[in-house]
Amino acid sequence: MPNIENGTVRIASKRPIAKRRALRVVGEPMGPPRRQRNAERRPREYLTPAEIEVLIVTAKKRGRYGHRDATMILVAYRHGLRVGELCALTWDQVDFGQGLLHVTRLKHGVPSVHPLAGEELRALRRLRREQPEGRHLFQTERNAPMTPAGFRKTLARIGEVSALGFPVHPHMLRHACGYKLANDGQDTRALQHYLGHRNIQHTVRYTELASGRFNGFWPD
Repeated sequence: MPNIENGTVRIASKRPIAKRRALRVVGEPMGPPRRQRNAERRPREYLTPAEIEVLIVTAKKRGRYGHRDATMILVAYRHGLRVGELCALTWDQVDFGQGLLHVTRLKHGVPSVHPLAGEELRALRRLRREQPEGRHLFQTERNAPMTPAGFRKTLARIGEVSALGFPVHPHMLRHACGYKLANDGQDTRALQHYLGHRNIQHTVRYTELASGRFNGFWPD
């Protein structure tokens, strides 16, 4: 139907206007590559005790901060710490006399007091001797607290040079703790408080995958 505007007759076309394709330079990529899913990058989201040991041994061989990095892996694994909880640890949370660690949880988690084993106590005492200044357990070369982003990069580099063959991230240490204790047959309620879960459903995920509960199904 004609359309009169400012004295000019315009005839509307019923033909759809084709969109012009954007020009692309030959050889230029079409767009950013698709981010791989976690299942495509690694076989699972937790580590076995043997794989934890591989990371610790690898960390000890890396430069002047090898002992600090290895201790961070050990403490995060033994106590199921999130990366933010690990980096926020201060020396007043460590009781060398009683062999205890006062754990403060993030995400409204339940705080608790964990025993420190001999290997951890020896590692922490050495760390204290090597860095006498500062409130935080784990510090950078500038005597500032290690940040979560800093530890993520450090652990990723350790994983790359290790014999694991797949990328690792800090939360895998927390999952490794849960699966290890569940496989050892620890009580689910005790495991819930150890990991600081308010909802026990977050803990059941570990006991559901614990292979130990199937022991005896096929006695030979």
